[in-house]
Amino acid sequence: MLGNLKPQAPDKILALMGEFKADPRQGKIDLGVGVYKDATGHTPIMRAVRAAEQRMLETETTKTYASLSGEPEFQKAMGELILGEGLKPETTATLATVGGTGAIRQALELARMANPDIRVFVSDPTWPNHVSIMNFMGLPVQTYRYFDAETRGVDFEAMKADISATKKGDVVLLHGCCHNPTGANLNIEQWAEVATILEKTGALPLIDLAYQGFGDGLEEDAAGTRLIASRIPEVLIAASCSKNFGIYRERTGCLLALCADTATRDLAQGAMSFLNRQTYSFPPFHGAKIVATVLTTPELRADWMAELEAVRSGMLRLREQLAGELRDLSGSDRFGFVAAHRGMFSRLGATPQQVARIKEEFGIYMVGDSRINIAGLNDNSIPILARAIIEAGV
Repeated sequence: MLGNLKPQAPDKILALMGEFKADPRQGKIDLGVGVYKDATGHTPIMRAVRAAEQRMLETETTKTYASLSGEPEFQKAMGELILGEGLKPETTATLATVGGTGAIRQALELARMANPDIRVFVSDPTWPNHVSIMNFMGLPVQTYRYFDAETRGVDFEAMKADISATKKGDVVLLHGCCHNPTGANLNIEQWAEVATILEKTGALPLIDLAYQGFGDGLEEDAAGTRLIASRIPEVLIAASCSKNFGIYRERTGCLLALCADTATRDLAQGAMSFLNRQTYSFPPFHGAKIVATVLTTPELRADWMAELEAVRSGMLRLREQLAGELRDLSGSDRFGFVAAHRGMFSRLGATPQQVARIKEEFGIYMVGDSRINIAGLNDNSIPILARAIIEAGV
């Protein structure tokens, strides 16, 4: 029977990782993988995470099942981190998930349970796995214009026009901050205009908040999400702890369902717990306990915030350094968008042919759409990348 399976197209980013590993050249540079790396190319364990794990090792007395929807301490801490004073526990259903990707999947499953005829609107471009998951689920997907290839910023007028075509029962997927793959983000005034449109159309916002703390700061990166939550009666928020806690392999995420009233909240909570039971039963515990321990222990939280801020400011410095190097080599400010973007990623605007040339001639690997991972750079590799970009004619 298994011989009847159809070959599946490999994930392009994972395939690029394999190609990079097989490249024997010294000095090759990996800007494709979407993982934070320090200046040595290592993804470190954060100090507060290590301390939290040590506490857990010393105090944990059992490995039995925990809660089907997630530990209440984790759920509460994540709700407060995302929504701040705007968190309303009485109307918020919360689910621990297998990473941020699991939160996206469960959010889509929940929306489909509520309305089997949903359409999902996603930005053009968006994280490729968004569309892959939706296609696998058989959900109708429509794109809304987002990225301006000329300015490398947000084409906001086009975005507004496209999401204005949504209707009640539709889902609009929004990137909460640090847009992947472009790095181009909405400002708070634009978030307010998006909220006004969604109020009129009745579409349900699904916010992917994968990089809180990587852009302009923990509070600043949640501002758009909080604004939407304050104005739209029903909102889904999928959050990841992989990046801001550096616990990628622990697969820690959560889904918040903001509801209009307590009765709806109870319905949503029951449906979300049911989805966990049908998909993987109990969610992972270890990473969630790490996050809860860090967020509820004042000294660990302070140390985590300090280290996260160092990560964020380090990426900003790399952005400014790359933009400056490109300005010097090109004699123009046409690459100023690199410094203006936020998060780990920027889309350079190079053609697939230019991306291939940069890989072949310079050993620099990036995704075919010219998305680069800023965190994959350091002081030594920035001049090499800048020269490759200019010589490739970007």
